[in-house]
Amino acid sequence: MSASTMSTPAEFVSETVFKRDVFSETHSGHLRGRDHERVIRRIVTASPVWTRPLAWILARREIRALKAVRGIEGTPTLIATDRDGLLRDWLDGAPIQIARPSGPEWYRGAHRILRELRRRNITHNDLAKPQNWLMRANGSAAVIDFQLASVHRWKSPLYRVMAYEDFRHLLKQKRAFAPELLTPTAKRILARRSLPSRIWMASGKKLYNLFTRKVLHWSDGEGTHDRIDREGPAIRAAFQADPRVTGFTLLTYSLPAKGVGLYAFVETELDEKAVRGIVSASAIELVQPVAELPRREDGGVRDDVLMLVALNQITQIEDLLEREPELSPVLRPIVSGRRNFTDRRLTQTEI
Repeated sequence: MSASTMSTPAEFVSETVFKRDVFSETHSGHLRGRDHERVIRRIVTASPVWTRPLAWILARREIRALKAVRGIEGTPTLIATDRDGLLRDWLDGAPIQIARPSGPEWYRGAHRILRELRRRNITHNDLAKPQNWLMRANGSAAVIDFQLASVHRWKSPLYRVMAYEDFRHLLKQKRAFAPELLTPTAKRILARRSLPSRIWMASGKKLYNLFTRKVLHWSDGEGTHDRIDREGPAIRAAFQADPRVTGFTLLTYSLPAKGVGLYAFVETELDEKAVRGIVSASAIELVQPVAELPRREDGGVRDDVLMLVALNQITQIEDLLEREPELSPVLRPIVSGRRNFTDRRLTQTEI
């Protein structure tokens, strides 16, 4: 699909809010008459008036970068722009903090994307965030969110530093999810942060956090307004201290109105009222006690599966169960008892 195949982003039909922050609102949906072609709409004019000038600076950076990466496999394709924002294609996949890639194939694919960006003098500048890396349905790598990306005229010293940091951040993801794949050279690179990066961490990052969190009341938590960062530690501590809770996970979902809610799946024999009593000081919108949580072979909770339940993505859950039917005995009761039924609540008049 290309920009020439549609007349205006007004043909976009919103289905789900993916992200809200002070710089934009991101929806998933489809183009009218193309129900099976999923696309992403970033609405810059949904941001508060007082942040809109900066929001448009970020949007224009993203638009320029998306034009520059066109044709690189594993990157989004820009479809159209208008006075409200931009429209791009949908890249299927799970963020790697959920997918947890452990095999070398995914990292080879991610490295290939960085090589192709370098050939076009592009740096992403935000690859420390695992949510900007995806593992696609076929196991390949993808990169999203180019709001902070730079398109350089030439390979200047600044470009080389930024490209180095992009590569370091990929190695950090490998260290987090597949440390056994790190080579001695990779370990040396991880231990050698660039001088600008060291300066940024010592000074600029602190000012950035002060401005975004204290002034904007926002940080780059992918639309969660840092609710998990702020409220998660107390909730986790309360659940971990109660022997009647044998497992839990805390996820976010879009509220019917503005904002992001917390959804707790709790493995316990307690009922919902008793579970809420454990964390009475915390405001959790949705609490679902379950007999058993889906888990990986290492015992870790399958957040990727539970996120689909939290977002009420029934079609994707059915697709998942076709691929992994062994999950059905555990997952079916959770789906039947789910608390969120609001995945298709937006209409065109609400945008």
